[in-house]
Amino acid sequence: MDERKTLPLRARDGLVKRMRTPAQPRGSWRSRSADHWSFLFGEIAVYAFVVLLVTGAFLTVFFEPSMKEVTYDGSYGPLRGVQVSEAYRSTLDLSFEVRGGLLMRQVHHWAALVFIAAITLQLLRMFFTGAYRRPRGLNWLIWIGLLVLGMAAGVTGTILPDDMLSGGSLGLVQGVTQSIPLVGTDLTGLVFGGEFPGDDIIPRSYWLHILALPGATIGLFALRGRLISRHGHTRFRTPAPRLGTFQTARMAAPRATSVAMFLATCGVLTLLGTFVQINAIWQFGPYKPGDITAGAVPGWYMGFLDGAIRIMPGWELDVAGHPLTLAVLVPALIVPGAFFTVLAAYPALERRLTGDHNVHHYLDRPRDAATRTGVGAAGITFYGLLWAAAANDQIAYNFHLSLFAVTWFFRIAVFLGPVLAFVVTQRICLFLTNREKHEAEHGRETGRILMSAEGGFSEIHEPVRRELTAIGSD
Repeated sequence: MDERKTLPLRARDGLVKRMRTPAQPRGSWRSRSADHWSFLFGEIAVYAFVVLLVTGAFLTVFFEPSMKEVTYDGSYGPLRGVQVSEAYRSTLDLSFEVRGGLLMRQVHHWAALVFIAAITLQLLRMFFTGAYRRPRGLNWLIWIGLLVLGMAAGVTGTILPDDMLSGGSLGLVQGVTQSIPLVGTDLTGLVFGGEFPGDDIIPRSYWLHILALPGATIGLFALRGRLISRHGHTRFRTPAPRLGTFQTARMAAPRATSVAMFLATCGVLTLLGTFVQINAIWQFGPYKPGDITAGAVPGWYMGFLDGAIRIMPGWELDVAGHPLTLAVLVPALIVPGAFFTVLAAYPALERRLTGDHNVHHYLDRPRDAATRTGVGAAGITFYGLLWAAAANDQIAYNFHLSLFAVTWFFRIAVFLGPVLAFVVTQRICLFLTNREKHEAEHGRETGRILMSAEGGFSEIHEPVRRELTAIGSD
């Protein structure tokens, strides 16, 4: 007789809940107990965002979001007596006058870079494993939204100190806004509150940076949590873990390992903020319209935009008496707009092309989806080439090459490179899957040769035995 049938209803339900197998999609006891290393990117993004909130709250107390000009009389000698904005002076005071201010500034900056990097890696993991398939398509869009919000927060945060790097970002915003057909000039005046750079851009960026963007980010994280509780966690089919491994320890104390990961993230960011200098605004000086800073580069997450602008030919058209600056419009608006649109629509495109409308709770290995992996490699190559093109002048200078030749190389490579990456990656994936099928049928080659009684030679093959279980994640 079945033991569960003899128990009361509540006890029987509790036993069934405890006996739930990893193959069941809902429930988190098993999925949280054994995390694949690639699933930690999402956790790192959350923990880096927490660091951003804490350090940002500290910086907000001392920062003055005003473009009113004052005379600097602080402790940094080379700038004493120079006319600067209140935003720049308050940032200098944060760095040199406030106890722990420079550490908080640098930790905040590093946390922003790590936050965007973790989101990017999380999206790559979801793409290559097919984690965006039904019923988790909205989760895919949430991570894309988090990436866009993180990039917007990074740009607005760069503008706030009103140093020379801030001026470079403002110039880019002005150029991109003015390139929009028909409404570009009026929109620029609306954004800057008058003539560039105006007096309102830093206060507006400030409230956008500390309220609107963090609020939207918190909302997306909350929605992601609800979706996880509704749909459960995705899982890898991997060889069953042995006792004593990391997975077993994770089963024993899932919360303890999460706390350890949070403390490790905080520790790494603190070490970076302590020993690796970043955004030293006193070396750049205050922003003055018309001045430029040699060697100024954007944050790594905006490098693709800078590279696209650098390699775009200086085309300009006249449409019905209105100038159309393609040299800025195409690389700064059309290319990134098309890239993120395709990225967001890819799950729907894949369902339409493959006809796969099934619900998926298990993840694919990248090699098992050769076409998807090839598409991902092509996208990475396209992004990477644009990112590298942002350093075309440095490449030409350090390798003693012609800047003209380097620029044309990138112009050609952004078209041919993704195609080559797709073909090579797809072939590699197909080779690996075919080899596994061969090993499953004939066994794995051991390299040991056996001579038969008749004098013939043959290689010994050992059978391939795979016991699969589910390794879960959210």
